[in-house]
Amino acid sequence: MAGLGAFAVAMAIAVGLAPGLASAGEGQVVGKWGGPIDPEALQIFKGMTDYLGSLQGFTMHTENTYEDVLATGQKIQFGYSTNIVVQRPNKIRAERVEGIAHQLFIYNGAELAMHEAGADFFATIDVPDNIDDFLHFARDRLDLVPPAGDMVYSNAFELLTAALTSGFLVGEAEIGGVRCYHLAFTTPVVDWQIWIAAGDRPLPYKYVLTTRDDPAQPQFITLISDWDTAPKIADGTFEFNPPANAMEIDFVHVEAGAASAR
Repeated sequence: MAGLGAFAVAMAIAVGLAPGLASAGEGQVVGKWGGPIDPEALQIFKGMTDYLGSLQGFTMHTENTYEDVLATGQKIQFGYSTNIVVQRPNKIRAERVEGIAHQLFIYNGAELAMHEAGADFFATIDVPDNIDDFLHFARDRLDLVPPAGDMVYSNAFELLTAALTSGFLVGEAEIGGVRCYHLAFTTPVVDWQIWIAAGDRPLPYKYVLTTRDDPAQPQFITLISDWDTAPKIADGTFEFNPPANAMEIDFVHVEAGAASAR
């Protein structure tokens, strides 16, 4: 999850509405396709996206599991971890470790570099100079979703709530020793849950995505830890120097609009 301002929607939220949402009477709003959405859940979620959007930088660690569905219908679970550094307005570094694979992504406001240590190859490409346009470019033209992309969009709230069909506050739970609000939302294609810290640092600590348009309903689960919302970022963090013997390859471009949904 991404700030992860929306902030054309701030006035809409003040009166209980948001893009794709409509009034359903006192104490309730209706999703784009008619389901009930609890305004308290929206308020908590918007508090998180606003808070993340206010941060000039942050670092975090994630542990992720996902399920692949075989032709037989059997689900196989895989996992990976990431360490992520974000510095606004236009820098992201993410290291991803999955089994023996070790990938490095660096976006420095002008160029995206990716290095695969196991296979010892790298690729670079010129990209837009702001995070929002870079994320759109990466998704639509490279079929690449950078780790934590949703966390750093400037209009994360608008993007993530536009297609909601229902949503509510499940209750409270403790994640990694942190008291969190547990929220649950649905869209036509995915159910998603998120756990957001209570208090004046409403950071996300867990989320779960369940695919609705696959009969097996595979899940993607992320646990987030080691938040630092005022990091001292070392010089060179967003510089990429390829190893001397690494092989350079090209990113594969896809036609606009043809990237796979994730």
